[in-house]
Amino acid sequence: MRRLLPSLACLLLAVTACGGGGGEESGGQDPIKVGLIVSLTGNYTPLGSEDKKAVELAVEQVNAQGGLLGRKVELVTRDDKTAPDQGIVAYNQIKGEIDALIGPVFSNSALAVEPLAQRDKMPYLSLAPAQEQVEPIKSYIFVTPALSSMYAERYLQYIQAEGIKTVAVAWDSKSAYSVSGHKSMVALAPKYGVTIAVDEPYETTTSDFSPVFQHVRDSKAEALVFWGSGAPGVTAAKQYVASGLKTPLFLTASQASKLWLEPMGAAAEGMTVQSAIGVVGDHLPDGKQKQIIDQMAKPYQQKHGYPPPQFAQDGYSASLLLFEAIRKANSTDKTKVQQALEAMDLITPNGRFRYSATDHSGLSPEYISVNTVKNGQFVPTEWAKTQLTKTVTAAG
Repeated sequence: MRRLLPSLACLLLAVTACGGGGGEESGGQDPIKVGLIVSLTGNYTPLGSEDKKAVELAVEQVNAQGGLLGRKVELVTRDDKTAPDQGIVAYNQIKGEIDALIGPVFSNSALAVEPLAQRDKMPYLSLAPAQEQVEPIKSYIFVTPALSSMYAERYLQYIQAEGIKTVAVAWDSKSAYSVSGHKSMVALAPKYGVTIAVDEPYETTTSDFSPVFQHVRDSKAEALVFWGSGAPGVTAAKQYVASGLKTPLFLTASQASKLWLEPMGAAAEGMTVQSAIGVVGDHLPDGKQKQIIDQMAKPYQQKHGYPPPQFAQDGYSASLLLFEAIRKANSTDKTKVQQALEAMDLITPNGRFRYSATDHSGLSPEYISVNTVKNGQFVPTEWAKTQLTKTVTAAG
């Protein structure tokens, strides 16, 4: 049977005592080097900095338990500056010294790095959700966040359950994540009996969303689904409140963090925001899923003073997947690690991953929550709470 969650003795994953020693890599003193490319400057700095904190936490935890295969894990971190060309520069700087790669969080950078990692047969766990990374499958490329299409489908499931028939969609034409999410929503809407009344592109640099809101006001839309990351998510949400538009605003998981909540303040109350399951771990029943979320959330909160946001969930989940693959491969040989990833069945803060040779995203929409902001916190809607309880109960 495939392994879903490490036993209590192996809870921090891939430690020597769990069978990691004795393989071809055991006894070596050189560290296992993991490349981490994230946005530490530029528009996606808030996202990349949270990924970095989470990956560092995962590395600290595994090293505290003896490392992997009898060796310490060492991070080699680079900044892609929220620019695809800088992602390429960063990768070329470190590719010769790393055993595997995590990142970037910016979809455009992730897509730029992807062909290089595939060419070099570098096990690569992307922190970006763009669909194009895994369609078609590239053997060494794996995605950690739920794909844009999954967020689109989860919203449509919720919209259908709420009896909403007509929606407006606004999307960032310069963001691969947003473009992919919009494309999936348009394609899947008929399946859920939903009509898109307003289909409004904008650009990442847009500072005035009033034309979008006016078009929604003039339509029959019963909800506005906003696809965007970084600054546009805050700008649009604030202007939405100021506009007086009564059509409910639905935001995607890119807004599921304090990086959106804090600048929004009280204006965020009542808004609908998606997130990975780990963001709402406190609202889950006891079980394997909650256990692995707490493994990350409690020390993260203690160290940084706030709960781990969406992006941190992605970074930590990627780390656990990579560590477990190295342990299962009993080696840092890139081909063996890639093969171990394709056989992976593991519960992480993002949910249960079941990678295969034909599925390098691993997750399903069932691990996505639809939340309401209450008292400055993300709280699952009653619909989401019911759905998530069913999902995690089935996993044990």
